[in-house]
Amino acid sequence: MGVTKQYLRVAPGPVFGVVASHKANIITFPASKYHSARCAVAACENVIIWDLATKQKLLTLEGEKWEVTSLAESPSTHHLAVGYGNGSIKIFQIDTGQSDITFQGHKSAVTCLAYDQPGLRLVSGAKDTDVILWDIVSEAGLFRLKGHKKEITQAAFLKCRDVVITSSKDAYIKFWDVSTQHCFYTVVGHRSEVYGFLLLRNETRLISGSADSELRVWDIQYLDDEESKDKDEEGPPQKKMKIVTEEGDMDVDESSGSGSGDEEEKAFDESMQILTCKKIGSVMRQGRERLVTLCTDPQEKMLLCHGPDKHLEVFQLPSLEDLNKLKAKRVKKLRKKHLDTGEEVDTTSVQLKLEDEIKFLERFKFSAKLWSVHCCLEASKEMRFCAILSDNKIEHGTLVLDKNKVEMGPVVPLSQLGHRSVVRTLSFSADNATILSASSEEVKLWNRDSLQCIRTMACDYALCSMIVSGDRHAIIGTKTGKLQLFDLNQGSCLESFDAHEGALWSVAPMPDQRGLVSGGADHDLKFWNYELVSDTNPGAKHKVLTLEHTRTLKMDEDILCIKFTPNHKLLAVALLDSTVKVFFADTLKFFLSLYGHKLPVTCMDISTDSTLIVTGSADRNIKIWGLDFGDCHKSIFAHDESVTCLQFIPKTHMFVSGGKDKKVKHWDADNFENIQTLEGHQGEVRSLAISPTGGTVVTSSQDRSLRLWERTEEPLVLEEEREMEREKEEEEAISQEGEEVVPGETSEEVKMAGKKTIDTVKGTERIMEALEIYETYVEEQKQAKLAKVPPPPPHPMMTAYQTDGAEEFVVETIRRIRASELNGSLLSLPFSYVTKLLPILDFGLIHKRETELVCKCLNFLLRIHHGEITSNHGNMPIIERLKQHSVSAVKHHRDLTAFNAAGLSFLSKHLEESNGIMMFADATVKRKKKKRAVLVLK
Repeated sequence: MGVTKQYLRVAPGPVFGVVASHKANIITFPASKYHSARCAVAACENVIIWDLATKQKLLTLEGEKWEVTSLAESPSTHHLAVGYGNGSIKIFQIDTGQSDITFQGHKSAVTCLAYDQPGLRLVSGAKDTDVILWDIVSEAGLFRLKGHKKEITQAAFLKCRDVVITSSKDAYIKFWDVSTQHCFYTVVGHRSEVYGFLLLRNETRLISGSADSELRVWDIQYLDDEESKDKDEEGPPQKKMKIVTEEGDMDVDESSGSGSGDEEEKAFDESMQILTCKKIGSVMRQGRERLVTLCTDPQEKMLLCHGPDKHLEVFQLPSLEDLNKLKAKRVKKLRKKHLDTGEEVDTTSVQLKLEDEIKFLERFKFSAKLWSVHCCLEASKEMRFCAILSDNKIEHGTLVLDKNKVEMGPVVPLSQLGHRSVVRTLSFSADNATILSASSEEVKLWNRDSLQCIRTMACDYALCSMIVSGDRHAIIGTKTGKLQLFDLNQGSCLESFDAHEGALWSVAPMPDQRGLVSGGADHDLKFWNYELVSDTNPGAKHKVLTLEHTRTLKMDEDILCIKFTPNHKLLAVALLDSTVKVFFADTLKFFLSLYGHKLPVTCMDISTDSTLIVTGSADRNIKIWGLDFGDCHKSIFAHDESVTCLQFIPKTHMFVSGGKDKKVKHWDADNFENIQTLEGHQGEVRSLAISPTGGTVVTSSQDRSLRLWERTEEPLVLEEEREMEREKEEEEAISQEGEEVVPGETSEEVKMAGKKTIDTVKGTERIMEALEIYETYVEEQKQAKLAKVPPPPPHPMMTAYQTDGAEEFVVETIRRIRASELNGSLLSLPFSYVTKLLPILDFGLIHKRETELVCKCLNFLLRIHHGEITSNHGNMPIIERLKQHSVSAVKHHRDLTAFNAAGLSFLSKHLEESNGIMMFADATVKRKKKKRAVLVLK
């Protein structure tokens, strides 16, 4: 048996070039005493927090391989909830960038997230049509709500009630009672998908947007007897103001804005309802396409909305005081009109319309399509907005409301650190210090170490590129058939040559570094030499580089790719007829024809020793050929989609390929083995480049990102790599399984929040292993006691966990399972192990060990396995003991907590009295005391 060949592992490096991904929303943070204005946006699998003043990255919240699809900030703005494409949710600390909480419950991409008012609970919706409530404190899921038939588009908590509102593409808006865990009201007034909603006027107004240009306005009336009693006790009912709606007059309470109208059909009995929602009219947007974003400022003065176009529409939301003034003004005008005639004025005929409550102000146009908008209120009372644009750009500015007009301040773009369109070509400089990237509108130079953009130059639609020897010039081939020559030091285009009549698909440098060859859609293969000519600028004494066309070779088909052999003997040309023609470089005589691909060859490269040529095609195959006789060494089904780019690693027979399947693969051309599959891109891989040293690979993708892949010193064995790939496939298969089946669960509307994952399976295995170790150790102790020999030494795992007894070892094992995965692990535990676990939980209650955790496990197991446990009379004694011990343990825990709280309160008061300092005082209280002190001094 031969020695197994070892390789060096290629690890993912930094990601750059992407300013903001459009799959997730944007969140704006107002300026404060310690920070300038900031915004949080998704950047593929990461979240970037940008400083809007300096236009620099403040923090990067790193995720895994799945794309970020939703963001939500906590009310305290200290935490950020991030939803991913695989259905997972992470909670990050904004100050440190650390993530300690991960929720696994959805089976597909998370589409919306929202915190409740205290910031202790989180609601999430996804494409799997489920709504899940999560407890942030206990780090576990509460329950799953099922009722929608299509993707959830938005979810929110009511501040004044324990109610969750959700909207979906099934054209419904549902109200869920969290306490009873059911849907008690459904709004059915939409004709198409509901894409978002907004709560206004102390949550008595609901504005929803759908696939049309209509913003529907609903009045929410709370059916609460206690509130009505309080109003009766306060005094006579306040005056109500009438608003004319599409369905007639609506009485609006001036204090709360709530109204009453005609009753709708109700999905449940009235006794189960908390509120009613009646449509009072519609407001028309000027945009004709679907709604994308609907938001307002914290003071509810303006409403912003937009569709998938370039326009942002601004509506004014007058306060109730402004509406009263408007009504009084109209009454005064009516009285003045009838003053001369002497007629009596009927003031009841003066009514306000819905357009007065939601008034259109202005429509602003941006430089590209809008994907998301968010606004916040600055300390200066200016409203700052941030918008994600479709061309990988963020724009931010301020909106100032002056009476009935709104003005937009200067809009500042954040775009320097990324291309506006997809990067089509990449190149490395010879000194490995600079990366060149080109797209449809500009060329950028990036510093390899800092990943900062050091040059930006305008160009035509680039298809191919190369850096000229000396690293002072670059050549770009464009879609219009031009060769553009750039001076990299000056950052300017020196000259543009009309090289081809069609698209210029490929350029290749000559091995002697004296020129290049270009090929395009006009079937011409053109040779160019470098020439130095005098600068035509007045006063210039130095010479500048230019290109001189020397000869042309006419081909039968469009030329897609060109490569020279490093020894300068052969020239390979890939044609549109799916063949590769090989010519002698000096005489241009035909030498070989490589045929076998079913679709055109899109990319190819030749090894450094000029013995192998590798071709990649749109037929998803990679073929390895010998250049001596033109024989095909191997045909490999390489990618699931078209192969777009490949390149040999210098001085080796290994090469790297990229395809439309979003993957980058590392190959060995001698053994025909796939060494490693590199995943990370969220879109089609368009181009790649390898550094001259072979240690770094840079790739570009349809997701606008540029990624570095670094060769490490870690050895890689193919058998181990295949085993890791199989484990990943098993994990994905487990995560795609159906929902957990809970014994005795009959409700179709409420389900368990979590799902089965590889982590929950591992947690179950750890509990089972701990119980087996416990039984073995207890049995060995009994045998030693009967034999009157020294007790056996503890198990190595018990020593590692630093536990004194076997029971403590089991409790410690359960404690080390993450709270979000504990219920799933206990649910998968066989019933035979459940009966073994109950006495250990009783031991924990007796000795007051991890009382909260033990009670949580006990309640969950008894709820799940209630029938099996109670049907066996042998379990009744342990149940009775658990009942007594749990009550005493919880009481002891409660008393201990109360005693500690009282002790801390006493110490706090003692320190305050002795030092004269208020500890843990609220900032608002301090400000009020300071103002009072100033008034006293005056």
